[in-house]
Parts: sequence; structure tokens; C-alpha cells
Amino acid sequence: MTFSSRTSSATAPSSPAVPAAPAAPALVRHAAGRGTLGGVGLVLGGTVSVQFGSACAALVFPRAGALGTVGLRVAFAAVLLLAVARPRLRGHSAADWSVAGGFGLALGGMNILFYQSIDRIPLGAAVTLEVLGPLLLSVVVSRRASGLLWAGLALAGVFLLGQGGFGRLSLAGVAFALGAGAMWAAYIVLNARAGARFPRLDGLAVAMTVAALVSLPLGIAVSGGRLLQPAVLGLGLAVAVLSSAVPYTLELLALRRLPAATFAVLTSLAPAFAAAAGFLVLGQGLSPFQCGAVAMMVTASAGAVRAGGRRSPE
Repeated sequence: MTFSSRTSSATAPSSPAVPAAPAAPALVRHAAGRGTLGGVGLVLGGTVSVQFGSACAALVFPRAGALGTVGLRVAFAAVLLLAVARPRLRGHSAADWSVAGGFGLALGGMNILFYQSIDRIPLGAAVTLEVLGPLLLSVVVSRRASGLLWAGLALAGVFLLGQGGFGRLSLAGVAFALGAGAMWAAYIVLNARAGARFPRLDGLAVAMTVAALVSLPLGIAVSGGRLLQPAVLGLGLAVAVLSSAVPYTLELLALRRLPAATFAVLTSLAPAFAAAAGFLVLGQGLSPFQCGAVAMMVTASAGAVRAGGRRSPE
């Protein structure tokens, strides 16, 4: 039947087939579904890249220090993005520049605080604490009772992490990770707003330049001439590509396909990727309690996505 129907249509060009009216909404829903699926893939790809980049960055700490590594990472990323995006600087309002500046400060603050954290505590623990920022954002934005359930599960995961040795973690490292989480939440909101105000990657390139102007002077002040060593420069460039240029580009593109709330909870899958990266690159093993904590965070993320908080913080 299918073959004969197609043959009949082909032999009657004077009567082109016109799809029935209900087919159009179905096609729209199908296209929207593909766009959402692509957005999810972009977020997960960015998460994998940034976590393995962070693990590689920890290898640079003995040579350049945490602040020096951040400075190199962000400066190289800014140069790469400026070269690729070639942002147009004219025609933007003061409000546009305010959003881009805030986006850059959030980027710089997030990177500085997070690198200070992983210089003191294991990567998996740092990311588990850091994702509390995006999870809290998802609860606030979704305004659903189920969001509180998933946030509670995430907090239980943090408590379980504590039972697995949280008391032995550096308090400064914990504080830096929580601060990075707050900056991460701000980054999500401002990334979405910058994407709406600037075409292509222009907003990201401008924001990364602002972040470089904040972080590079701190890195130079602490590490000095060590930043110019060829090995350090090479590692810094690799970290910039893995941890900044690739993931931030993927995330900005994803935020044009996904609501910020969905993006926030998807990025909360980061503890699982961070644990894998810490184990494979740095040899940081996980205790059963810590594995349980990571599993809780991932479950909370999946549950929040399924709950479907679709409201945007715009």
C-alpha cells in the first residue's frame, strides 16, 4: 500500500499532495523535539569537556599556581573567541554592555573561586558542592513543589558526601566551591541574557575578555615569569580550549534551544563527569559514600529535568 500510494503521487504532478492541517503542528512538535534533544547534547558535551579540562588544569597548579592557571586559561580563551567571533562593538545599548560586563564578572569569579577550590579539595567533591548553585536556581525558576523534592535529594547527597569524609575537607576549599556555585547560577542567567542581546558568539567573546582583564593580573601577580615557560603556556592553551572555549560556546548555543531552568539542572550532572575525570586524570578515587553522593546529585538532576520546569529567569 505504501509503495502504490507513493507511485500514484509521482504520476500525478498536476495534483500535488497537500498535507492535512493536523500534520503541521506535528511537524512543529517534531522539530522542537529535535531542537531540545540537540540542546541537551550540547550541554552534556560541554560538561564533559569542562570537567576533563579542570582535571588537566590541576596538573598545571604545581607549575603556575591556581591563580596563574586561571589567568592563562581565561586569557587564551578570550583571544580564541575574539579571533573566531570578531564581535561587533557598535550598535549596542548601555544595558547590553551592562549585561556583557556582568556576564564577564560572573565568568571570572566562577573560574577563580573554582580553581581555588580544586587546589584544596578533590575535583569530584568540589563540583558536587558547586552544583548546588544551579540546582537552587532551578528550584527558584520552576516554582514547583517537586523542585523542592529534588533539591532536598541533592542536599541529602551533600550530607552523604560529608559522611564520607566531608569533615576532613578543607573548609576554605568548601567555601570556594560554594562561592563558585553562586557564580555559576549567575553565569547561567547572564549567559542567557547575553545570548538574547548579542548575535552569534559576540556576547561570550566580550564577556571572556572582561573575565581575562579580571583574572590575568591576579595570575601575573602571583606566578610572575612562570607563566611564560613554554610547557606552562602549552598546558594553559590546552586547558583554555577544553575548559573555556569549547564548553562555553556549546552552552551558549544550548541556551538558545533550551530554557535556562532545563539548562541549569542538566549541568547538575557535572559531579558524575567530574568524578570520572578526577579518577582517570588525577587518580582521585571515590569512597562508597562519595559514589552515593554523586548518584544522588545525578538523580536529583534527572528528576528536575523530568519535572519540566520550563519558566525562564529572563
